[in-house]
Amino acid sequence: MLSGPRTNDQLAERVRRLFGAVPCRLQVAALPWRIGESGLEIMLITSRETRRWVLPKGWPEAREPLSEAAAREAGEEAGLSGTISHVEVGRYFYAKSLADGQDVPCEVLVYPLRVIDVADKWKERRERERRWFSGAEAARQVAEPDLGEIIAAFSADPELYTA
Repeated sequence: MLSGPRTNDQLAERVRRLFGAVPCRLQVAALPWRIGESGLEIMLITSRETRRWVLPKGWPEAREPLSEAAAREAGEEAGLSGTISHVEVGRYFYAKSLADGQDVPCEVLVYPLRVIDVADKWKERRERERRWFSGAEAARQVAEPDLGEIIAAFSADPELYTA
């Protein structure tokens, strides 16, 4: 029986004791794409800390549809807007390093975003670089093998995921 309200930290600690691991947290990512002169292109951005190539991603906000959260992150982190798919193209796992030095496991749901507009000014423009890649090159540039597979599968036939 629960006695009184619990904080998220208390619940996380209880889950750790019950299951012996840190609970997985949920993030969402946009997979920004367009058809360029040489075919399908994927935009990647650099992470703020390690400067490696990643998708725009982050935490969903309260009651925000997950696909809409992914679209919001693309706007904030890369200045992108467009049409977001409400169907995820895949999911992958990675360890997120928090400001306190703790690593937490995260599951990331990936939603395709057909880019319509690329802004010149956006919230995190001074913190990140952005670049268009071919689908195959984008798959090679990301550090997470599962994310590379998601990008490669999407690039092979984007209509499967956006129709």
